[in-house]
Amino acid sequence: MNDFDSKLSSSGLVLERGSPRVLQLNLGRVCNIACAHCHVTAGPSRRETMSPEVASRCLEWVREHRPPVVDLTGGAPEMCESFLQLAAGARASGARVLVRTNLVVLVEPHGEHLIDAFRELGLEVIASMPCYLEENVDAQRGAGVHARSIEALRRLNAAGFGRGTGLVLDLVYNPGGASLPPDQSGLEADYRRELGTRYGIVFDRLLCLANLPVGRFARHLRSTGELAGYLGLLRISFNPATLPALMCRDTINVDWMGAVYDCDFNQMAGLPLGGGDDVRPTYLWEFEPEELRGRPIATAPHCFGCTAGSGSSCGGALI
Repeated sequence: MNDFDSKLSSSGLVLERGSPRVLQLNLGRVCNIACAHCHVTAGPSRRETMSPEVASRCLEWVREHRPPVVDLTGGAPEMCESFLQLAAGARASGARVLVRTNLVVLVEPHGEHLIDAFRELGLEVIASMPCYLEENVDAQRGAGVHARSIEALRRLNAAGFGRGTGLVLDLVYNPGGASLPPDQSGLEADYRRELGTRYGIVFDRLLCLANLPVGRFARHLRSTGELAGYLGLLRISFNPATLPALMCRDTINVDWMGAVYDCDFNQMAGLPLGGGDDVRPTYLWEFEPEELRGRPIATAPHCFGCTAGSGSSCGGALI
């Protein structure tokens, strides 16, 4: 039993799945930038990407089971050759489709068509913008990323996103180091003021995410000697009130090969679905969604990151 399971047990809590609501497809680890906080360790040198064959099988599942939400992530999901096929197919099946973008890809020559595609398909854009200050963004995501992100946000606004038109533009904040996110509502007010005043940018919501000690961020913490301290912070900040809204309870996470996990962090940590001992992957097209209801969820110490303070999920703070 890991220490997160021990914490649940000592608190009289049980973590198990409800009815699946979100299908989250991680389209691979290919990305045009390499962020310091990336749990996926994505970057320009990675080659893992969802093939057209796997994308077609995932779409068949979507058409049959019609999940309410399809969440496309990566890496930079837009760099997968099957991205638009998946987005269009999921929308045609009636799903809300979220695309998690690093923004920079939208202003590069190979990605300039994407904003028009987002608008035509009615995709909901969730954009990484870890700070409104240039020095903080560039330190975390690379030189020049802030300026290109601002340009992408301006183009999204010009296309109608974030303006109350029904074209959703949410921004994502995550801390620059080994600390918990601040209050989401207060920081959102800061973002609105600073981005509006400095750049004339508007958006719908700010989502505050914690950095989980997985992947590149975990390696960074080890190299700086901060890993033990950060894990300790997450443990002492455990909040049982976050459990009902944890994303692993209603999300089916799928990797670029079609294998299913409890969440994107478990995928990167190599934890099999439900924490079972079977080393053979379970693929999306092998089961019915309701088969997951009531099943246990695989956990590890990084789960304290989702349950610390106000909680953290792909949809921001939990409470």
